[in-house]
Amino acid sequence: MGPTLLSIRALDAAEPSSTSTNAPANDFIHVNLKINGKEHALDVDPRTTLLDALRERLDLTGSKKGCDHGQCGACTVLINGRRVNSCLTLAVMHEGDEITTIEGLANGDKLHPVQSAFIEHDGFQCGYCTPGQICSAVALLKENHANSDDEIREFMSGNICRCGAYPNIIAAIKDAKGKARA
Repeated sequence: MGPTLLSIRALDAAEPSSTSTNAPANDFIHVNLKINGKEHALDVDPRTTLLDALRERLDLTGSKKGCDHGQCGACTVLINGRRVNSCLTLAVMHEGDEITTIEGLANGDKLHPVQSAFIEHDGFQCGYCTPGQICSAVALLKENHANSDDEIREFMSGNICRCGAYPNIIAAIKDAKGKARA
């Protein structure tokens, strides 16, 4: 994106026109979010994504902002046990929902079995995508979609790893599934 486009966007943001759909700065909505088992009361702009609320308001920075368009999966969290790209959903939509981030998977000092399997199988390289990969893997196992390598690949396809750690990610998921059965 060139500097001209950036400056036009900056002007648009700084000087809302009469046709602008931007909400006034003081037009906040109160929302109660249950994140990792703890209640959080926030006043947020209604356009605030869940990802931005987690990272900027609650300092839960494990969920990453990769593409901010729902294409990479780095921001994946669990909402009522289902995986969701937190960059695509608004915080105000999740009053009363159970939201679990990567920070909420471990039980004290005991890692979640998927977290342990990712470490054991080197299911990461740079680590940027790992929180989203792990949250997706937790949901995938809960949904019973880890019956073959192809099925794991298909159901994890919304999570991109630029480093190419896919074989190790698949091995980690299979291992976590095996240990869950034991």
